[in-house]
Amino acid sequence: MSTITIEPLFHHCRRETSRFSHGSKQFKPCSWSCFPKKFDFHGRKTFFCDFKPHRRPLLVRAISAPGKAAVEAFESSDVFFKETFPLKQTSVVEGKIFIRLDHGKNKQDWQFTVGCDLPGKWILHWGVSYVDDVGNEWDQPPSGMIPPGSVRIKDYAIETPFKKSSSSLGGDTFQEVKIDFDPKSSIAAINFVLKDEETGSWYQHRARDFKVPLVDYLQEGGNIVGRRKGFGKWPGLGQLSNMFFKAEALDSKDQESNTESRDTEQENRPLEGFYEELPLAKEVVVCNSVSVSVRKHPDTAKSLLYMETDLSGEVVVHWGVCRDDAKNWEVPASPYPPNTVIFKDKALRTVLEAKEGGIGSFKVFTLEEGLEGFLFVLRQNDNSWLNCMGNDFYIRLPSSTIASGLPKQVQAEGAETPGKPAEENEISSLSAYTDGIISEIRNLVSDISSDKSQKTKSKEAQESILQEIEKLAAEAYSIFRSSVSTFVEEGVAESEALLPTVKISSGTGTGFEILCQGFNWESHKVGRWYMELKDKARELSSLGFTVIWLPPPTESVSEQGYMPTDLYNLNSRYGTMEELKEIVMIFHEVGMKVLGDVVLNHRCAQYQNQNGVWNVFGGRLNWDDRAIVADDPHFQGRGNKSSGDNFHAAPNIDHSQDFVRKDIKEWLCWLRKEIGYDGWRLDYVRGFWGGYLKDYLDASEPYFAVGEYWDSLGYTYGEMDHNQDGHRQRIVDWINATNGTAGAFDVTTKGILHSALERCEYWRLSDEKGKPPGVVGWWPSRAVTFIENHDTGSTQGHWRFPGGKEIQGYAYILTHPGTPSVFYDHIFSHYGSEIGSLISLRNRNKIHCRSRVQITKAERDVYAAIIDEKVAVKIGPGHYEPPSGPQRWSRAVEGRDYKVWEAS
Repeated sequence: MSTITIEPLFHHCRRETSRFSHGSKQFKPCSWSCFPKKFDFHGRKTFFCDFKPHRRPLLVRAISAPGKAAVEAFESSDVFFKETFPLKQTSVVEGKIFIRLDHGKNKQDWQFTVGCDLPGKWILHWGVSYVDDVGNEWDQPPSGMIPPGSVRIKDYAIETPFKKSSSSLGGDTFQEVKIDFDPKSSIAAINFVLKDEETGSWYQHRARDFKVPLVDYLQEGGNIVGRRKGFGKWPGLGQLSNMFFKAEALDSKDQESNTESRDTEQENRPLEGFYEELPLAKEVVVCNSVSVSVRKHPDTAKSLLYMETDLSGEVVVHWGVCRDDAKNWEVPASPYPPNTVIFKDKALRTVLEAKEGGIGSFKVFTLEEGLEGFLFVLRQNDNSWLNCMGNDFYIRLPSSTIASGLPKQVQAEGAETPGKPAEENEISSLSAYTDGIISEIRNLVSDISSDKSQKTKSKEAQESILQEIEKLAAEAYSIFRSSVSTFVEEGVAESEALLPTVKISSGTGTGFEILCQGFNWESHKVGRWYMELKDKARELSSLGFTVIWLPPPTESVSEQGYMPTDLYNLNSRYGTMEELKEIVMIFHEVGMKVLGDVVLNHRCAQYQNQNGVWNVFGGRLNWDDRAIVADDPHFQGRGNKSSGDNFHAAPNIDHSQDFVRKDIKEWLCWLRKEIGYDGWRLDYVRGFWGGYLKDYLDASEPYFAVGEYWDSLGYTYGEMDHNQDGHRQRIVDWINATNGTAGAFDVTTKGILHSALERCEYWRLSDEKGKPPGVVGWWPSRAVTFIENHDTGSTQGHWRFPGGKEIQGYAYILTHPGTPSVFYDHIFSHYGSEIGSLISLRNRNKIHCRSRVQITKAERDVYAAIIDEKVAVKIGPGHYEPPSGPQRWSRAVEGRDYKVWEAS
């Protein structure tokens, strides 16, 4: 998570000193690169070249070839090499947040408005605090206060998408959220932060939440906004006010004395409106490119190299040549092209010529024969350097033995090859990176699949090979992820189908798992839930479930178990520790694995410190405030800053602390040994870096693990976007941070199913490349698909699946790849028999997490697909029949608006 503090404004931006005047309206460039994540500038004057000077005199001449004729020559058919490299620029755009409190339309209610004049998909993440609830700063508001289109986040916050301002005078980029409320309610304050869905960035106020007090005694604090006297003009209603209101002076007294000194008149003082503007800076990505073409000189043995770019401003080529594959930089002898200077006798710098019309620049170089390559980097406007994946750009010349252009190891992702479609170029360039990995996977697959290996290798050896395949696949994926939107896991599908019973202790199971969530939000009220499940174990196993997810086992402040205190106290509201051990043993006896629901992001303290803050822990893990992240605004932690998102209701644990990680690993291993858990369901993994989780999984060696990475989907003016690549990318990024050792709930697929079924928009179930649009379309072996859980359904109903369409949802996830998870309430309801039939069909046809999907129809009222050429499925009211061909299709399961066929 990236969090940008509003004041001071720019110190978070990685940017070189600007050379623009203060009046310039141009974007101020930050660090640039073809692949910006590969390095960090931090304002240093660094040249990204690895050249080595050569002292031997050269027979090289490089001269400019001016005139249109030289440029037009590169459009001819004898150009033997042409490559286009993408260049990504990170720039900072400045704007404002506008906050206003004023009377509503009926003069009885009040209206709170937050606006923003920067483009983006903005989300208001907000909640309220109540007058009588002193210890809880975030809570959900009354239902009548929640604007349409909002989404509840657990039980403490609301996320409301910004909408375009109703006033056309505000400009196309101005967006706002309006919240109406009753001033007579018991709300003490409105708390909020801003989130940009496009970048995943969170925006706070002075490193804390924005806080708008509605009562007088909450005026203290550096993050207070509002309670100002007077109004500015709202954008779109005239010229923006430049006034920044200053907080009223308050006596510096501690909270306790302030509370005692409040009198009745002060508490009952009428609510006053205010208007305030705060500066906001957002990083945006601007894409440019540089193209290089090489051809033989028509009259001599020399080579002509043409370079052009659409970068604005002055562009300098920092270049040299080399004679062999060592790529040692050499400086050509004079004469040099116009506007060329020698840099420290090690390289040349040539200013590109501006194109006619002023957009972009170019240069033509004439190079002597006998050279192996041309090396260069680019500089723009004296302060931004560009290179190729952390290396120099390297162009092979016609005299080289290889005439294919760039070597595979330094080809830029996204570079285009003439005569081929863009998609084919993308696949071609990426395959160069992963040929070795794919070859190694194929060798391992051949080894484990051969008859000889089956006879001679032990089960442990087979398991080791399969683990190695998983690791190699994760490594290959980490290379694919940065530029390819689909992750194909076809290389090992056949071998896995041959070995469905082999155990894999990689946290991802065998690929044939079907998960049952064994509780709902109210299960704790029974008081003996473990014993209730005891009677259901054999039935669940007979239905075809292979894994059950049990509720959180620890002592907890909340009855449901998600606010843990003493991690080693397993006497919870679901039953005793002995009952837990008994139910785990029973599920093992019927052939099912058991997942424990573990909360690692936060932990509730048992004691207060000297300031009255609850941040001292008890029990066996008696941590102090060093175990709490420093930027948790509520619990005065002394640890390091958080590596993820903040959970406001409890102290956020600092996983960068060695003693914390050591204790958690010991606890997980104890749960595996003492209770018998086979794996984990991991709560709120957005709160800390996935790399820490990899450490925990490596230590505890689960059979299966799945994380809850809950995030809002992309919306535009309240309507869900068709393209949800940004949303699923964030989930995939987290999985990749764990090195593929855990899967994640496919929230993307759930959200898309919501809109598709509720609005009869089944075309949403295919992405732009004809693949499933969720995580299951990119990394199916790590996608745990679901339609409902204890948060979204049950009595909470935070994001309930469209009523009456649940079986359509299960027809989708139980026939498609990924690992399906079925909610307890649905199993033991009138849907039970249909769910059982779909599970039987999945098992009978050996559908697994990597099964191949061919989407055959995705239209307004119908979606259809064929899976592994064995199963055909259709959902929606529209018509579909599987195509006639080598397979003979017979109808296997059907119900309201869905049908499933099997091939025979």
